[in-house]
Amino acid sequence: MSNSEKAVIVTGASRGLGLNIAQLLLNRGYPVVGCSRAKTPEMDSLEAGGGFQWFPCEVGKPDEEERFFDQAIAWIGGRKLYGLVNNAGIAGEGILATFPTTDCEHLISVNLLSAIRLARLASRVLLASSSGGRIINISSIVGLRGYTGLAAYSASKAGMDGLTRALAREVGRRNITVNSVAPGYLETAISASLGEPQRRQIVNRTPIGRLGQVSDVSPLVAFLLSDEGGFITGQTLIVDGGISC
Repeated sequence: MSNSEKAVIVTGASRGLGLNIAQLLLNRGYPVVGCSRAKTPEMDSLEAGGGFQWFPCEVGKPDEEERFFDQAIAWIGGRKLYGLVNNAGIAGEGILATFPTTDCEHLISVNLLSAIRLARLASRVLLASSSGGRIINISSIVGLRGYTGLAAYSASKAGMDGLTRALAREVGRRNITVNSVAPGYLETAISASLGEPQRRQIVNRTPIGRLGQVSDVSPLVAFLLSDEGGFITGQTLIVDGGISC
């Protein structure tokens, strides 16, 4: 089956890593369905080639997620849903003792529960097919290491890695792989809010000597979607320039 017949859903495709993943997959011939709360000007280039379709969805709200998934399947049509990239997520910083409960619950719903819900929807379709598929969860080194002020965020990302390992066992016999990709600190809108001393400290602790780029992460996602990545499952693959080693 050629890539042109393998449709991939990418959540949070409007900017940053999600946008870069969607663009790379389009370049490699995959039809891509993306979602985000709103469309950004950067997405115009994705739609220019005709292989990309965007639908609005506020990830973290089950009704919107189900509506988006149904729209994605309808757009895919006679092609095959082959992959799901659970990329959408939000950050939240604050000492847990004073971090509002509502903020914790919202963060967990967007980062973790949405990944569970969408993986469940996708796995139902993939299990009904005889040609396998891929589920990729974008987690974080924070979920593996833990950082001060990021307890709720860390819990949400660690939960994604747990989902990855368990689901990989459930669906592996049907040639469906499930993996996590755990980036380190990337040059994104989130890291742009860091003060210069924080950035300098992170760079100094990173053996490669710089923050990551989204283009450092996207090729690993593409590899896991490829035939060459078909024997890798249940893993959390770290892309962080060595900061967590």
